[in-house]
Amino acid sequence: MPLTSRPLFLLSLLSMWLFGPGLAAPAWADAAQDEAAVRRVLDEQVAAWNRKDLEGYMAGYWKSPDLMFFSGGTRTRGWQPTLERYRMRYQGEGKEMGTLSFAELSVESLGPATALARGEWCLVLSGGKRVRGLFTVIFRRLPEGWRIVHDHSSGE
Repeated sequence: MPLTSRPLFLLSLLSMWLFGPGLAAPAWADAAQDEAAVRRVLDEQVAAWNRKDLEGYMAGYWKSPDLMFFSGGTRTRGWQPTLERYRMRYQGEGKEMGTLSFAELSVESLGPATALARGEWCLVLSGGKRVRGLFTVIFRRLPEGWRIVHDHSSGE
């Protein structure tokens, strides 16, 4: 390479190094979009619950026999058994669903296709009684979108 073209070559290498990564979307932009998508799933779950729509609520979960749900010392495996557990606990005779809300919600990316969400849940039941607890859920990006693949919830 002639000496006169060396500075131009070095300048173009420096430009690619400095500005090249800016041509693609930064990784934090993907993480922000993923966090927003996970929060949307949780918001849709709250809305479905408050409509008394358990199937709509369960749409946020992975519809698989490998879904894991831990609560109250009980392990439930599978989407259908988890739905049945919710039905028995919240729609059975003498039971009520109440009004659900989430608070102190945090979402953390664990990789390009996995996220962790943590927070507090609260059910307001008839007569103003409140039942509260904590949850940790693991989301996975699946072909149908972000879905909960593991739920560990605790309550009072």
